[in-house]
Amino acid sequence: MTLSITRQFPIAPLVTSLIDGESVAPKPKGFDIDVVNPTTEQLISRLREADADEVDSAVRSARRAFDSGPWPRMDINRRKDILYAIRDHLRKNAEELAYLECLNSGLPLQSVRGHVERMARNFEFFAEVASNVHGETYTQTAGYLTYVTREPKGVAGCISPWNAPLALSSMRVASCIAWGNTCVLKPSEFTPLSVRRMVEIFYEAGLPPGVVNLVNGRGSVTGNALVSHPDIDMIGFTGGTATGRAIAEIAGRQLKPVALELGGKSANIIFDTADVERALDGALAGIFANNGQQCLAGSRILVQRGVADVLIERFVARAEKIRIGDPMNETTEIGPLAFRAHLDRVLSYVAVAQADGATLLTGGKRAAAFEKGWFMEPTAVMASSNDARVCQEEIFGPFATFLTFDTLDDAIRIANDSKFGLVNYVWSEDLHTVMRCSRDIRAGTVWINTPMMRELRAPFGGYKESGIGRDGPQASLEFFTELKSTIIPIDPIKMHRFGVS
Repeated sequence: MTLSITRQFPIAPLVTSLIDGESVAPKPKGFDIDVVNPTTEQLISRLREADADEVDSAVRSARRAFDSGPWPRMDINRRKDILYAIRDHLRKNAEELAYLECLNSGLPLQSVRGHVERMARNFEFFAEVASNVHGETYTQTAGYLTYVTREPKGVAGCISPWNAPLALSSMRVASCIAWGNTCVLKPSEFTPLSVRRMVEIFYEAGLPPGVVNLVNGRGSVTGNALVSHPDIDMIGFTGGTATGRAIAEIAGRQLKPVALELGGKSANIIFDTADVERALDGALAGIFANNGQQCLAGSRILVQRGVADVLIERFVARAEKIRIGDPMNETTEIGPLAFRAHLDRVLSYVAVAQADGATLLTGGKRAAAFEKGWFMEPTAVMASSNDARVCQEEIFGPFATFLTFDTLDDAIRIANDSKFGLVNYVWSEDLHTVMRCSRDIRAGTVWINTPMMRELRAPFGGYKESGIGRDGPQASLEFFTELKSTIIPIDPIKMHRFGVS
């Protein structure tokens, strides 16, 4: 998508929930959260937090839309038309959505371009998948016909993170509603602006009232009320592992199914058989794209000893030339981190790394060129071992950790020595090497000689503490629908007639 930001767009002074397709008028009293531009540290709006009563209203709206509204009962061609209309309306408003995303999240335009295109594509993709769903028929048992159909499961609670608000919120919604479900979406309280506008656009495109409702607020208040609501049938969550664990615990008490796409500490393995130039480009993209704030970052860079010195030296030299600045500037490669507390957390790992015996290679502090804004220098350390905290804990910022290894077996062992298992990167021109890694590394996705590429037709998710379930056509179909078997006798059946002598 060719997209640039040529003008500013209006911002509501108070962001509220959106229920039944209508903006919710704020109550006289409520809890407001500051919405801050991470580039300037200026207040740009306020968010009115949805309390338990407001969440209940949103869930009841979604329940009405599911139980008696047209969406679950709609002919698939009509539903597909609306999903395509959503795609088209999102594309028509792409510049506004990109502006709000850059302004509120600090993500550079070069990242946001991909997010905006992915947002629109999600609705197109799942419209196509849903239109091709089919049932099953069994005739093996003599005298009977059994057919199996799929039905939408109900009302979903969809919770999305702050690091890619449009791409990840739209994925949660599109993969839910395409089958005829309804939902309540809760985006992050740090980045509400673009998602709020996105949901408004759904209704401008013709989505029936109540199919998607939006509530805003902190996880401990709004999120907890949503997850624990008895009329929520399932939970889809993208975010941190600690929050995912808490959601699963609440949902488990009510036997609600969960789909959790969680954190990562992914290995980016560079062998001495790699095309070093491509591997270097991939390593830089793997950790510094999206301001380093992505669960699939290649944050543990494992380099085979024979090429380690040269590659690390070149990595550091390139990292020090990365263009930091205004995320709406076409040339910016890294913008500010999303909020102040997160910047402080990422920076705190410099001291953690050094306490564990790591060597600071570059960066490690706030970018000195900026008086305002939560800008951080691209940072890299050489760790003493994979046991170091910076090799085991998700930092979620522009912070690379290097390790060296000697053999293929060493690389696989180190890659698997993690509580996470989301993705893995492998750089080698040797077939045996890449096939061994593909087979033996415990991760949901293995990228060979390429930086991150998302194939929507393939499942995406992680092993171990990186999640439960997968996103993707078949996995989403299984999660968001119920199977029903209908059994019909073809011939008259003989039954024992109880009570008849």
